[in-house]
Amino acid sequence: MKKYILLLLGVTMAFTACSDDDGIKNGPTPNPDLDADVAAQNFMWQAMNLWYFWQGDVNDLSDTRFSTDAQYTAFLEANPDPEDFFNDVLLYEEDRFSFLNEDYKELVNNLSGVSKSNGLEFGLIQLSGSNDVFGYVQYILPDSDASSKDIERGDLFTRVDGVQITVNNYIDLLFGSNDTYTLGMAHIEGNTIIDDAKEVTLTKIANQVENPILVAKTLEVNGTTVAYLMYNRFLSNFDEQLNTAFAQFKAAGATELVLDMRYNPGGSVNTSRLLASMIYDTNTSEVYIKQRWNDKIQAQLSDDYLTDYFANTTGASSINSLNLNRVFVLATNNSASASELVMNGLAPYMDVIHIGETTRGKNEFSITLVDDKDGDYIYNKDRERFINTKNSWGLQPLVGRNENADGFSDYTSGLMPDIELPEDITNLGILGDVNEPLLARALQEISGLSAKMDFTVEMAAESFTSSRLHTPLKDNMYLDKPLDIQIK
Repeated sequence: MKKYILLLLGVTMAFTACSDDDGIKNGPTPNPDLDADVAAQNFMWQAMNLWYFWQGDVNDLSDTRFSTDAQYTAFLEANPDPEDFFNDVLLYEEDRFSFLNEDYKELVNNLSGVSKSNGLEFGLIQLSGSNDVFGYVQYILPDSDASSKDIERGDLFTRVDGVQITVNNYIDLLFGSNDTYTLGMAHIEGNTIIDDAKEVTLTKIANQVENPILVAKTLEVNGTTVAYLMYNRFLSNFDEQLNTAFAQFKAAGATELVLDMRYNPGGSVNTSRLLASMIYDTNTSEVYIKQRWNDKIQAQLSDDYLTDYFANTTGASSINSLNLNRVFVLATNNSASASELVMNGLAPYMDVIHIGETTRGKNEFSITLVDDKDGDYIYNKDRERFINTKNSWGLQPLVGRNENADGFSDYTSGLMPDIELPEDITNLGILGDVNEPLLARALQEISGLSAKMDFTVEMAAESFTSSRLHTPLKDNMYLDKPLDIQIK
């Protein structure tokens, strides 16, 4: 089984880069004849020395770290495991999300949103005072294996193939190489999780692609037409469907929007820009975000390149914007990276009313790096023939941070809610239904009327991980616009 090292954010970056004949003259000269045993380490050091956001803070990535090529080679040979070399030697201690894959082709394919899935999205909660774990179903992907089985949002499970789930075995049981497994279901009595005899068998399907638009509808609330969008991943290949959803919102006369990103772990930076434009405005002279790279790269990029403005087109069609002055966002600790970027990017221009929990706090973006020196190590599908055949590793390191128009980007501790309301395991409700607690709370704010609904939380859904964090996409945020400068 391929190993995935979870540490940061990412997806493939559609960079096209050119370089001069001499390449980058920082640190030791890359030696194409280095033994295959350290070809991976050589590539990793060279790529991270150039692109890594914290390059200046990692002593072993310093341009002056080695005085001779022989010293550099000895350094590479002292770390025979490429995985350990990347994690233990090259990463900044505060970097939580950079990762790598020993097969860059698998990395690129996975980061496009294609992977095996049974369609069950769930959170895992550790029982108090115990190593035992139970899962709760967050939602089911349409047209998946789970959608054809007797399982739904709010259901609980405690066992896999008859084995109790614990903090020590959940990865092997639920995210291992077993494509088929059987869940042992459970229910709540008071504050106790009770095992049931019921079992549900699920099978992962290859090349399962999730449409991130789970629910898009309008609701009539006290004379106001409210658009509701349950959006679960920023995937650029669904940009047109997203724009179509906003066209339908406009046609219905929506004057308010509830944007539900409670389970959205991130994705494309450009898709976040398009979504923000659909919500706020299509004024292409107003700044959405600005990029901040390491000192080496920042100095070589123009202010125009570093600045992303609101958009008036998806690239294929004109953007349908609601032109709102406020938006209600449902976000939790499962909301990360590009989800937080939308909230932060809109904040200087409109009221962003955040209902839910503090978000995860992932404010850096990544790119895909491969062993292609003359391509400045940036993956480009048109340059695959130039990738070093001695080294198949692909890296997905954090390389930059996004600031909003006010220059704010410091939310590594997460974005705090204006109205705190965690999900309740005992009452998850139906997504998109006016009685689902988080949506109901937003509709209460919109209507201005006191709700009859009781928002008391009996058992908060305090998950320590979720199924979405164990997909190849994880909680990545990736930059996907061409780098059309000459790196010198």
